[in-house]
Amino acid sequence: MQVQRVVLNSQPGKNGAPVPENFRVEKTTLAPDLQDGEVLVRTLYLSVDPYMRCRMNEDTGADYLTPWQLFECVDGGGVGVVESSRCSTCTEGSVVTSFNWPWQTHAVLKGSSLQKVDSSMADGHLSYFLGVIGMTGLTALLGVREKGHVVKGANQTMVVSGAAGACGSIAGQIGKLDGCVRVVGICGTEEKCRALVEDLGFSAAINYYYEDIPKRLKECCPDGIDVYFDNVGGVISDAVIAQMNNGSHVILCGQISQYNKDVPYPPPLSEETQKALQIKNITRERFMVLSYMSKADAALCELSRHVKSGQIKVLETVVNGIENMGDAFCSMMKGGNIGKQIIKISE
Repeated sequence: MQVQRVVLNSQPGKNGAPVPENFRVEKTTLAPDLQDGEVLVRTLYLSVDPYMRCRMNEDTGADYLTPWQLFECVDGGGVGVVESSRCSTCTEGSVVTSFNWPWQTHAVLKGSSLQKVDSSMADGHLSYFLGVIGMTGLTALLGVREKGHVVKGANQTMVVSGAAGACGSIAGQIGKLDGCVRVVGICGTEEKCRALVEDLGFSAAINYYYEDIPKRLKECCPDGIDVYFDNVGGVISDAVIAQMNNGSHVILCGQISQYNKDVPYPPPLSEETQKALQIKNITRERFMVLSYMSKADAALCELSRHVKSGQIKVLETVVNGIENMGDAFCSMMKGGNIGKQIIKISE
């Protein structure tokens, strides 16, 4: 069988922004015969995510992430359907997902590496298993629950950076559901600001490109900030931390503003910000969703209920075709997506 796949064609270097030319689409052939335990899958949807930028470096900076190899097929979150099987747990027609799905139109995989999904959990939207009812949703929900210390009735204010991205857009809605009286999102376009307030129910949105962030934070958060879901780091996070209350909490989820720089993770803070954390006794702990996988099944069921009831609204930016994987990845890294960036590979 002839299939298309995406390989890593070149590396941007630790201090460079990725470009579509770092990726190359090529044709390859799959062997027709399956071995015991193997399945042939047809890829339906693939995901591109900020953490993948680290996988373009020889050293990812994280022991749980392996680097992508030059001229080898790239992988990440994917969902697909089993077309033929020699695995007792993955029968033909099963919808399956994996965190290490090869960027190919079809693939032969070990059935044991795949997780079967129940499409009714996503109301038939199979791409949701890469977003709100997948690792992205888990990161948002468990991040807020484990590190946010949101208490109903405590009159808390939450700020989310990267708020119109896959994780931030869900995290803000979780904060609201869990009892925050004010949820303020920071993002980079007027269209995103409108989506946060009008579609997702955020209290307010700040456009960091055109607005004075400290001034707008004071206006939107008159009682200070109690919980900060941090997806971006850098100067935006410095501005938020400066207005956080005593005993407040930073959920350190991501630092996308720093991913194209050769700095350790989490990146070092300015002296002023370090001082603010100490004086105000602000907790700022790195959140690793993989450390909480014992809670994943219950959390995914909860996310599914919220999506079906309409309490969590889902935003997606969908691009068609495996030939557009590189473009979609680079666009996502520059904030070109609203919600989860998805690539549809087949029907």
